[in-house]
Amino acid sequence: MHRSSSYGLSGASIRLLLTAGLCMLAAVMYAAPGEKEESFDVGQFVFEHIQDAHSWHICKIGGKDIAIPLPVLVYSKQTGWHAFMSSRLREGAEWKGFFIEEEGDEAGKLLERLPDGSTHRPGLDLSITKNVCAIFISIALLLAIFLSMARVCAGRRGKAPKGLQNMMETVILFIRDEVAIPSIGKEKYEAYMPYLLTIFFFILVNNLMGLLPIFPGGANVTGNIAVTLSLALFTFLMTNIKSTKTYWKDIVNTPGAPVWLKLPIPIMPVVEIIGIFTKPFVLMVRLFANITAGHMVIMTFFSLIFVFGIIRAWLGFAVASVSIAFTIFMTFLELLVAFIQAYVFTALSAVYFGMSAIEEETH
Repeated sequence: MHRSSSYGLSGASIRLLLTAGLCMLAAVMYAAPGEKEESFDVGQFVFEHIQDAHSWHICKIGGKDIAIPLPVLVYSKQTGWHAFMSSRLREGAEWKGFFIEEEGDEAGKLLERLPDGSTHRPGLDLSITKNVCAIFISIALLLAIFLSMARVCAGRRGKAPKGLQNMMETVILFIRDEVAIPSIGKEKYEAYMPYLLTIFFFILVNNLMGLLPIFPGGANVTGNIAVTLSLALFTFLMTNIKSTKTYWKDIVNTPGAPVWLKLPIPIMPVVEIIGIFTKPFVLMVRLFANITAGHMVIMTFFSLIFVFGIIRAWLGFAVASVSIAFTIFMTFLELLVAFIQAYVFTALSAVYFGMSAIEEETH
């Protein structure tokens, strides 16, 4: 019997307690009086961690931010194209008229200062921001996983799957048997499987990467409304481009609806047409809101350490244990949400595909 077991603590438990203690100590020391900051802006702290940025923040050492600069590629109507690294714009610096706004509604955005002193957004901004870089990383990770799995499958043809191949095959079969076939049907599901698997794994990987507190994690990709809008737009296009004549016929002449809801005022057709656009809107908002809300709650709990630590150091110590406990709990909850939201987005997309692929019944 190990010595630690007689005290009810294993080696792993002791390491966990020591790690939590060091985290609390570091947090309170960071927030202790004597620093230059006399107050702590919770809103700024939270939104800095969930919004996009032109650099990838790593940590703060001695009051100085350590960040990875990212490429900036912009087109100005006055001076043409410019390409440079975001390190030129660090700490409010300005380069060739470009700067990153630090306050107001445009905080964190790249702006251009004109000769008359006015500022505006550049004509075209193709910069590699934090979220864009995170998307590239997740794509590279997915390619590495699936290409290596494809090589393993080719070399083990006819043999029972094992390891990563077994795990991925289980997930793929689940999406096929529990999502695609029930919603779309056995006759047509295969045409949609590549897209359904792509969005499921893309959303899942980015959800999980967003929970990692260190590089290359921490980017709020699926909590960015532009990303969820793009995913919903893909589903919208596939739903309507691959739809059948029966689908559009049922929209114009809704089956089972009373005649007075169709004529003389086409209430049901209008409702059905509006539904074409509300379906992808629901996909966009559901994913964005759930992921963003989870990140905001986690960062808000963690920020309590700094809020109370600035008031009194001992208050920071008192709150730290509770705050970290809630943060750990919310992180595990977000881990569950990461899988659920990837599944929900995929399942709803499959339902929309099934509705648009309906064929007229023949008797």
